[in-house]
Amino acid sequence: MRRFLVVCLLLCADLFAGYGGTVFGSERTRNLRQLDYAPMLFVYHGQTVNPGRHFFTYPERNTDFRTQFDEAGRKSLFYYADTLGSGPDAHTYAFAVSPILGVDYRRGESLGDTIWPAFDGGIFFRGYADSLDFDLDARIYAEGHAADKPRSFDGEVFDVQDEDRGGLNYVSFSRYRAHMGLNYSFARLQLARDVLHFGPGYYNNLALNQFALPYNMFTLDLVFGPLRIFSAYADLRVNSWSYSRDNLNDRNLYAHRYELAAGNLTLGVSEMQVLYNENKPWLFVPIVPLFIEKGNYTERVNNGALAFDANLQLLGLARIYGEFFLDDMESPYAVYENKYSNNRWAAMAGIQVAHDFYVGGRRIEAGSIAEIARVEPFTYCHYDTAQAQMQHLGLPVGNPNGPNSLAVDWTLYARLGLGGEIFAGLHNKWLWKGDDYGSSIDDPYKTVEKRFIHGAPLVYTIAPSVSFRGRHVAYMAEFTFVDEKSAYLRVAFMW
Repeated sequence: MRRFLVVCLLLCADLFAGYGGTVFGSERTRNLRQLDYAPMLFVYHGQTVNPGRHFFTYPERNTDFRTQFDEAGRKSLFYYADTLGSGPDAHTYAFAVSPILGVDYRRGESLGDTIWPAFDGGIFFRGYADSLDFDLDARIYAEGHAADKPRSFDGEVFDVQDEDRGGLNYVSFSRYRAHMGLNYSFARLQLARDVLHFGPGYYNNLALNQFALPYNMFTLDLVFGPLRIFSAYADLRVNSWSYSRDNLNDRNLYAHRYELAAGNLTLGVSEMQVLYNENKPWLFVPIVPLFIEKGNYTERVNNGALAFDANLQLLGLARIYGEFFLDDMESPYAVYENKYSNNRWAAMAGIQVAHDFYVGGRRIEAGSIAEIARVEPFTYCHYDTAQAQMQHLGLPVGNPNGPNSLAVDWTLYARLGLGGEIFAGLHNKWLWKGDDYGSSIDDPYKTVEKRFIHGAPLVYTIAPSVSFRGRHVAYMAEFTFVDEKSAYLRVAFMW
């Protein structure tokens, strides 16, 4: 045991190498974790402390990818670069392959299970060829479950291997995320499997949220100085069980986002349209206003929404932000009166305080982020049983708490470089989730007098987390206490 610990510490002792991908994207809290812990939290940290224009549409192109790749790619297990031709007609390309191995322990009351041992293994493949860049993180998972009827921890499809047939009882599945982007000056055209995240919030964005399950997408990203225009198409699943015949039907998402970064103020507008068993490629065109075009299609097979958000950076020390999401309304006064369910909306407000300082020549990135979000009953739901809800695999593509919820999230965090990278965080969450009709995203919409979180109990959790990252090895630990108890431990190796 002592020798094992010594080897692990030696692997961590060297300064860590960068394995950055082609984009900045959503946190991978369920699976496909690499060595970084909460990398997107520190993207938002940078949006708080650094001057300049700030946009809040993800996945966002990593414009330093080629520079980082040329420096760090050579430290990967396999790296290759070459040039085709010579002179002005030369074409350069390079790629790198890094194996990834991980061992997890997971236990949770809501899961009703203990997952141990849990192994994952795969590769992180990335590179570029002229203006094309790409990355792929693909893994195979094998898990032991204590529960008689195991459930999928990450909400996606999995297979149970029966010991009567295979000699061993375990759960297996595969996962991947990938991006391939073609870049030209002000434009990026991308095919990807990832999650869209629109707006300045971290936990509680309302239109599209990073804590949804991943889906396949096609995006166009245009940046003209302070103006950013983003258009996306995504293929959503109708049923939470991937093997269900319901998924022979189509649920298609079109989304646009328009952002204007004027100094330390960023204003954003997001719009969405979900079509069931209909597909209109015209909706992908970024100049087509979805909230107007929606009226040209049958109500029973399409569902639309509009959101407005703002982010104000304050002296490089803080940012305050908010978002208002409108699913449907009878009239502006009826929204203000807020009595009936045909006025469906949500609102979020937040603040992040952050600062970088140095102790003994080591940089410490520290901060706090707090958000409050209110989601009215029937928000994200759809009329009758047309199945055009704003969800994927049974979970909202927007706020993860779903309709008829009130949530407060508050996190303290810090990251220190010390012969490696040390992270510590403390996440507090207060959640009220109603159980009246209109609290489930699968509840067909009907006009009734709504009751917001009527009699809903408070569910409070406090979740400390720590991680240590070295050059090729990372150790992670997360715990949840009070009204929900869980534990997650992970050791990961990547070269």
